[in-house]
Amino acid sequence: MAAAAPKIKLYTNHGCPWAHRAHIALSELQLPFEEEIIDLSVPRTPEYLKINPRGLVPSLDFNGEILTESAIVANFLADAFPSHLVQASNVPGGALARARIAFFVDTFISKVNTSFFKALFAKTDSEVDSFIKEYVDAVIKEIEPLLENTAPFFNGSDKLTQAEVLTGSFIIRLFTLPKYGILPERILDDLSVKAPNFYRWGQAVSKHPSVTGIYDEENIAARTKDRLAKLRAA
Repeated sequence: MAAAAPKIKLYTNHGCPWAHRAHIALSELQLPFEEEIIDLSVPRTPEYLKINPRGLVPSLDFNGEILTESAIVANFLADAFPSHLVQASNVPGGALARARIAFFVDTFISKVNTSFFKALFAKTDSEVDSFIKEYVDAVIKEIEPLLENTAPFFNGSDKLTQAEVLTGSFIIRLFTLPKYGILPERILDDLSVKAPNFYRWGQAVSKHPSVTGIYDEENIAARTKDRLAKLRAA
């Protein structure tokens, strides 16, 4: 008798790039799940705080067990349902491949991604320029060398890997928000010239159906503009 399908419920918000990670994983793994949208613009309900006392998204209910924090949720799903996303650690080369993905994601989040959000919500044009330069320089130094063998995805893969699951929600924002004037388009011009491996990889990631799936580009752009206007007016 086949094992019963797991009961999966995702507490999420489609505008949150961290929750977006879980959606990319679920899409790639083709797992059915129930969804509950958490409104992040108001205080969390007592019911949700019982599920996740931190009040953050995503939270995953997997057969009655609650998991929180986006990387933990996405990595759990990849481990629970072996696939093209990441090799098992006990197969030849698997542990090394996992280590390379972990290093790439850690480098992107810790060395690069912070500058993007600094640029996104900077109060002055000069601050924007400074943080854009900081972002591009970090990509050139830290990320570009790690993407030499993309095909078009990480480490020579022709399918998304866990590297894209954990970074794709940020990459799609990088490649879409400049067209709305939220960031200067020169950030992409600079990357295309100075970090061509990253640029080609980012283009492929930002167009992949599992990454675009829940991404309401116009709505996110409008909300980001509104938030930025309020920040600059303060």
